[in-house]
Amino acid sequence: MRGAFAGVLAGLALLLAGAANTAEPPNLAAYRGLATWVDIYDGALFKNPPAAVSGMKRRGVRTLFIETGNFRVAQDVVKPAALGRFIESAHAAGIKVVAWYLPGFDRPARDLRRSLAAVGLRTRNGQRFDSFALDIEEASLVHSASLRTSRLLKLSAAIRSAAGFSYPLGAIIPSPRGMQLLPKYWPKFPYVRLADSYDAFLPMGYFTYRTRTLRGAYDYTVRNIAIIRRTTGDPLVPIHAIGGVADASSSAQVRGFVRATRECGAIGASMYDFGTTSASQWTTLKPVSRAPAPTRDC
Repeated sequence: MRGAFAGVLAGLALLLAGAANTAEPPNLAAYRGLATWVDIYDGALFKNPPAAVSGMKRRGVRTLFIETGNFRVAQDVVKPAALGRFIESAHAAGIKVVAWYLPGFDRPARDLRRSLAAVGLRTRNGQRFDSFALDIEEASLVHSASLRTSRLLKLSAAIRSAAGFSYPLGAIIPSPRGMQLLPKYWPKFPYVRLADSYDAFLPMGYFTYRTRTLRGAYDYTVRNIAIIRRTTGDPLVPIHAIGGVADASSSAQVRGFVRATRECGAIGASMYDFGTTSASQWTTLKPVSRAPAPTRDC
């Protein structure tokens, strides 16, 4: 397994060698402000990427997070032509695009190959994703938390090595507060070690699984941000907060979520996902488009 993992890294690193040789710091613009999400199961959106991007632009979206694949599918990159249209349409509209991939951690070489396939994807006009984010949440295939963590850290380091220091990378992580409440889910989650490979944390703070009130959404979001800062030891660590599942969230909960992200100084925020976010929720999310206004310690 170690030989296969190293072979994938060596082969795909050649494609990314130019990025790996620069010492410029990563640009985190793709994680700032209001964002939205699209996954590979959003078939209607993939049929007409320019129309989808136009809708995002009207709602003030600055970044599109779009899934390129996961460990369950047969292809390394799903619907590459449509992804190319999303990239080019979004860039034409002034919108950043971040690829995301869900690894299973049961086959490390596959997870690395698919991650780097997203990083290395180019459109017909030579455009690429502005960043890549690893969706770190699958815990059912590798039951040993220590083995899962070891594979996660090796995968993350390999992605960083191949992508280069200046290419921004994001860590999409389970809800920190949720992991406190369910300690058997991923014990000793490696916040500090992940900070060595990733430039921004994106906690999946799905408050819709925990509360139905504005105050509950606010408190849950504050705790997620505070746990990341405390466990990494970095009060300025860049955080893009992901709120609840949109069609399970009330407008009041979204207000609580937005208030928490701004008061805690999160650099960006979003709800999951584009197709299910209502008109009233988009209105409530508008303040995220402005720079955060931290007023409390989180």
